[in-house]
Amino acid sequence: MIPVFLAAIAALIPITNPFGAVAAFAGLTSSMDPKAAHAQAWKTGMYVGGILVVFAVVGTVLLSFLGIGLPALQVAGGLVVMHSGFGMISAKPQLSEPEKAGAVTQTDVSFSPMALPLVAGPGAIGVVIAMSARHASWQSSLGVVLACIVIAAAVALLLRYGTPLVDKLGPTGIGALTRIMGFLILAIGVELTLHGVVEFVKSASGS
Repeated sequence: MIPVFLAAIAALIPITNPFGAVAAFAGLTSSMDPKAAHAQAWKTGMYVGGILVVFAVVGTVLLSFLGIGLPALQVAGGLVVMHSGFGMISAKPQLSEPEKAGAVTQTDVSFSPMALPLVAGPGAIGVVIAMSARHASWQSSLGVVLACIVIAAAVALLLRYGTPLVDKLGPTGIGALTRIMGFLILAIGVELTLHGVVEFVKSASGS
């Protein structure tokens, strides 16, 4: 369980990009009073944990129901993760201007756009499902679930207490940190894609 837990943590930290989420959260809640913004931080963490845990638990069942093999999921998930990494390296905005304008006027941004798609987006969901499918024992599945809970708690704490960090780093610091995280995400996407291709070749040659 421990190795799977640590591997899931290592994979989810770059793809959920908590520091980038802090910058987005600071902008989306800038017009809220501090008490309301703090409540949004805790709710975002709960939604992130709920989304990731649900897919960690039902991921393999969902794959079987849809008739999707693990190699196909890994390749598809890897491509999504790689796309996210490229977007972060090129400093592509996480939200378009119309989406950002609409989100700022919302009284609740915890589920959308914060939890989904900014933090627990398709890349994070794909990583969680792939890890659950690759490690099918209940101990390993528990490790993935615990990793999802830890990531969700970390996101909530960073959103609650990390706004001053955004002010200190400034746009340049946040941009540099985002590019570093994007490179790590790109590497994770390449690894997932290559692993899926290798597994597909093995299954095809075996049959």
